[in-house]
Amino acid sequence: MTEEDGRPPAAVVFDALGPAYERAFAGSAPHRASLDRLLELLAPGSRVLDVGSGTGRPTAQTLAGAGHRVLGLDVSPVMVDLAARQVPAAEFRLADIRETPLADASFDAVCAYFSLLQMTRAEQAAVVAKLARAVRPGGLVALATVPLDVEDVEAVFMGQPVRVTSFTAEAFTGLVSGAGLTVLSEEHEVFTPAHPEAVPEPHLFVLARRGAD
Repeated sequence: MTEEDGRPPAAVVFDALGPAYERAFAGSAPHRASLDRLLELLAPGSRVLDVGSGTGRPTAQTLAGAGHRVLGLDVSPVMVDLAARQVPAAEFRLADIRETPLADASFDAVCAYFSLLQMTRAEQAAVVAKLARAVRPGGLVALATVPLDVEDVEAVFMGQPVRVTSFTAEAFTGLVSGAGLTVLSEEHEVFTPAHPEAVPEPHLFVLARRGAD
């Protein structure tokens, strides 16, 4: 599903949100705890892909600040520009992960925090499988989603109309395992974004590892 100008719907939403998205989610302690778990397992100077990198904070900034080589991908030109200015130690590209070729075993770790929710279930499964192949054997995949049994549901997110698709927590972790990844940790949290129109959201953070080939 795309807008009339050919851009993915997520690009339209996040172009409109801009810095407001970062302000709303900057206080997410569970997100930062997920990054801490990832950092504990990463070797120095690891190459990390951040899918749906947004404003670059906190994910790319935290990883680059720890000395890792970070490439961020996002469909929103506004977000890519913000991230490049806010996190100059990382590299950011305007790209849709669904259409972006990734060489097998080309990263030590991949992150995708809440960047799958406007994809179909088939697209989400294909992307997780792609990310699993993109990390080296023994590499890490950190994912976060809103674990709800919904498919192409109309919703309003921070004042912007969106269509959301997701899985239950059990189905999502099953999707991760089905991609050939071993789930190392699964954290369930409830977070309320700092925005007048926000409501409490269930969040699921999964850290997984690609098996040795």
